[in-house]
Amino acid sequence: MSNTNEITKTSQIKFDVNLDKENLPVSIQWEADDADIEGKQEAKAMILSLWDGLQQNALRIDLWTKEMNVEEMNLFLFQTIATLADTFDRSTDNKEVAEEIREFAHHLGHKLNVFGPDHKH
Repeated sequence: MSNTNEITKTSQIKFDVNLDKENLPVSIQWEADDADIEGKQEAKAMILSLWDGLQQNALRIDLWTKEMNVEEMNLFLFQTIATLADTFDRSTDNKEVAEEIREFAHHLGHKLNVFGPDHKH
């Protein structure tokens, strides 16, 4: 009988955030042991959510560089919420609520003008 909590591998994800004199992000770089791409990769923004099971509360880090424009932020927010629906669906199998999240993301996408002119719903 195998122990399902036995650690068989450790993988590391690393973020480097370079700040200006006002502690605002100038650049964000990341790398991960299991990434398809080797070495540090550039990012203009990141949202990291962690669940503290002991305190029963969500911890969050959200950063964006000065180079991130409003259109990119709109698309980033839309894509983040849209993919959260998939995460919620896979983790809970609650398809009804996952679909509501998808519908909200789609509504938000329209309000933020992230869809092209040929988009149909």
